[in-house]
This record gives sequence, C-alpha cells and structure tokens, in this order.
Amino acid sequence: MELDFPFHIDRGGRTAGTDDGDHLRDLIEQVLFTTPGERVNRPDFGSGLLQLVFAPNSDELAATLQFTVQASLQQWLGDRIEIGSVEVGNVDSTLRVVVRYRPLRSTEERVAEFTRSVA
Repeated sequence: MELDFPFHIDRGGRTAGTDDGDHLRDLIEQVLFTTPGERVNRPDFGSGLLQLVFAPNSDELAATLQFTVQASLQQWLGDRIEIGSVEVGNVDSTLRVVVRYRPLRSTEERVAEFTRSVA
C-alpha cells in the first residue's frame, strides 16, 4: 500500500492509501505539474511543463514540451516505468497531457491522461 496523492485522510481517519498502479499514475502527475524550484529539498524536481504553456504556440514549442516532459519522467521515474510516448496539447486554457508507459514490473502498457486549466 502506498500513500495516495493528493494527500488526504480516509474514512477510517487514517492516511489514505492506494494500490501500486494508481501510485505510479500519481507519481507521473507530480512530475508533470511540479515546477522546478517548487520543492525545497529537490529544487530540480519537476518538468517545467506549466511554465512552457504560456509561450506562443509553435511546432518548436510542441517538440520542446514533449522532449522536456519525457526527459523529466525518465529522470525521476526511470527506475519504475518505461516511457512509451508523451503527447502534450494546449486548447484554449486547458492543457492536456497523455503519457503511455509500462511499469517495469509488468508487460502491460498503460495510458495516463491529465488535464489542467491554466488560465
């Protein structure tokens, strides 16, 4: 059993837990939406994704986002998952990220989709 993200208390008054599959998804979400410098003891943790969304849209930005996010996931979670692909899209004020990955302890590919309003 792993800690659930975001942190909360369950119905029994204890720290909420989750299974390994959901925990991996939670870890991916933390890497994606944490800005480097945001964590005191890990100043280089995160992907910088939210900072890049406000830059003007272009093919170069899309390639940069994909490369940056994939590199961050590999750096922080490479000992737990194998990254298949990362798709980043920005429509109006909503950011959409789709990560295809495989847990290293499994042969099953998984897909995690995240959306955030950035306005």
